Amino acid sequence: MVSTLSSPRLILASRSAARRAMLTAAGIAFTTEDSGVDEDAIKVTLAGLDPAGLALELAQAKALAVSTRDPDAWVLGSDQTLAVEGGMVSKAPDLTAARDRLLALRGRPHALHAAAALAHGGEVIWSSVDTARMMVRTFSDAFLDTYLQTEGEALLGSVGCYRLEGMGSQLFDRVEGDYFTVLGMPLWPVLTELRRAGVIAA
Repeated sequence: MVSTLSSPRLILASRSAARRAMLTAAGIAFTTEDSGVDEDAIKVTLAGLDPAGLALELAQAKALAVSTRDPDAWVLGSDQTLAVEGGMVSKAPDLTAARDRLLALRGRPHALHAAAALAHGGEVIWSSVDTARMMVRTFSDAFLDTYLQTEGEALLGSVGCYRLEGMGSQLFDRVEGDYFTVLGMPLWPVLTELRRAGVIAA
């Protein structure tokens, strides 16, 4: 008899190329779907929430939005926030703003909070957040010009305007924390939960 049971479907509720690359490199089968969540509206509603907590709320909102539309699938939502000296910053809209962002971070530490949430049946069943601490070196204006010209608008997809997996690694003196958290998702806890839920092989 042929089984009618299908394998669990996993949807990544994110447009992030870095998150897609992480799951693909890990050998995970998945599809992607834009959650359609209004992140700015959520940020206004949750004004005053700490950056780590906001990342968690956004990840849960994304997972829940897609899970509500497709309750049979397992849905992974993820988000990342950047905090510097108690304040939080959003993605830069253009390269001029990216240059200003990097100048503001030059020679200073900041924290990246990456969160993930897994939803099924229109309900969030798991979520987690992890933090990486970044120390930006005192780079020269000449290096910054070269960096922006080389990386271009690809930088605008990252809240910090850098990609650690690329030339952005040269911006730092040191990084304390998990590499995947810096890229935008706490991959190890995600894989553990996907195994526990039976979405991927244990």
